[in-house]
Amino acid sequence: MENKKISYGKEKDLSLKTLIALSRCYQDVHKKETRTIKMAGVTVSQFAVLELLYHKGDMRVCEITEKVLSTAGNMTVIIENLVKDDLVTRTIDDNDRRVNLISLTEKGRKIISDNFPVHVDNINEIFSILSTDEKENLLKLLKKLSGV
Repeated sequence: MENKKISYGKEKDLSLKTLIALSRCYQDVHKKETRTIKMAGVTVSQFAVLELLYHKGDMRVCEITEKVLSTAGNMTVIIENLVKDDLVTRTIDDNDRRVNLISLTEKGRKIISDNFPVHVDNINEIFSILSTDEKENLLKLLKKLSGV
């Protein structure tokens, strides 16, 4: 079977190649990034919740869901597992009794405080092949692409 190279025009072909390169890059960076998360003994989503609570303090479930770009159904499972593992607690919000506040336990705080610096070092290592100017330019381009 012969491989035919089909072109959709120079600009569209370039856009397709750019999307493929961006997707492959994301997958590669994500694979490297998750190595330190796995060493912490939690999932990527659990790590994201622990990190958010560590840096921002107690939060409502809906706020956590929005910040870690998850769905409400998935977040319920993540938080249930974190509660079960004694990494977070769930309490009723005094300001609105319909709302649960999620807080780190001492065990959860220890896991994230021990592992987040290692995670940051890993991320820094991943991006160390880029100069400061290249990182700043990449950040601007990614924000532009995402409409931010």
